[in-house]
Amino acid sequence: MYFAALLARTEDGWEASDTELDEVETLADLADLAREAAEDDEPVLVCIEQEGVWFGVVRVEGEEDPRIFVSDAAAAARSSYGEILLTDELLGREPGGEEDLDLLVDLDGTEDGEPPSDTEDDEDEPGASAQAAGAAPAGPVGDVGLLADFGMDGTALLSLTSEDALTEIADALGCTDMLEAVR
Repeated sequence: MYFAALLARTEDGWEASDTELDEVETLADLADLAREAAEDDEPVLVCIEQEGVWFGVVRVEGEEDPRIFVSDAAAAARSSYGEILLTDELLGREPGGEEDLDLLVDLDGTEDGEPPSDTEDDEDEPGASAQAAGAAPAGPVGDVGLLADFGMDGTALLSLTSEDALTEIADALGCTDMLEAVR
């Protein structure tokens, strides 16, 4: 189960609203959703959590590129909403690298349906990381300073657990009651 909320900064403080992400397919869609909730060019935070597994925060200000933090990239990668947040840039991959490799077929020198020979070098040594294969790393990724100017530095953000992260972020912003009202 997911929960997603928009926290929009206004001249009167922060305003919280829950949001449906059913129509969101890309990070650009998510940023557009946030910009629609913005007052002038004030920041909007999109907060997403999957019940105790991972959370993510996307900060959108005006037309600037979104700033993203995800608490556990490997867990988020197994989620359709998490995949939206895990951009190639955030994961340190070349844009489109995995998709390009999927387009290449039969480059191993075998005929269709023929198993690869046993003489190939075995690159799957014990301890080889999934990250080397393009998988998302276990643990946090992204901009740990995206909430620093709101009173939550990177150390505090990294110390949050997925169970209480959005409440702690709302506490730092001073809008806990509003967030709880939309939960």
